[in-house]
Amino acid sequence: MLKALIGFVAGILVVAVGGYLAMPHLMFSEVQSPFGFEETIARIQHNIEGNPELKAKGWALSGLRDPGRAVAMDGGNVLPVKMIEVCSTKYSRPILKDDTVRFLSILMPCKVSVYKKNDGKVYIGTMNAGLMGKMFGPLVGEVMAQVAEDQKLFLVMDPSKPAPEMILPKAAPAAGGAGGAGGGC
Repeated sequence: MLKALIGFVAGILVVAVGGYLAMPHLMFSEVQSPFGFEETIARIQHNIEGNPELKAKGWALSGLRDPGRAVAMDGGNVLPVKMIEVCSTKYSRPILKDDTVRFLSILMPCKVSVYKKNDGKVYIGTMNAGLMGKMFGPLVGEVMAQVAEDQKLFLVMDPSKPAPEMILPKAAPAAGGAGGAGGGC
């Protein structure tokens, strides 16, 4: 009996440690880009803006953020990093309408991070929307499964197409509102 109990507790510990170590790789994805920093950003932006399937689903750019800028303004120095913000009201609407899951607005808009590492290469980071959605019940699971499928289209890198220009954010309206490069959530 004692051996069984020790084995059971050891099994739980192994699963817990394994889950803890695997979680970052399950929740987030990182892929190396075949292009430079600005070209990677531009290609992702144009994938979102120029894909008729994504347009039909309401996807629009809502911002381009530079989190490294705050570090630089504080006297620090970091390698380039930009967050492309994109949203679809088709997907945000059902979540924002439901009081029980409205707290998930913290995840809106969707973000795609493009950054350089010390190895000199450019990487793209995304959240695993499908897995994240499963943790919050059927409504969010269904919506986020669709978001996850659409995210794949954001990241298509076709080297046969010429490099597009980066889409810079428009100035925010004087009275507030949604700034960025279009949409908003």
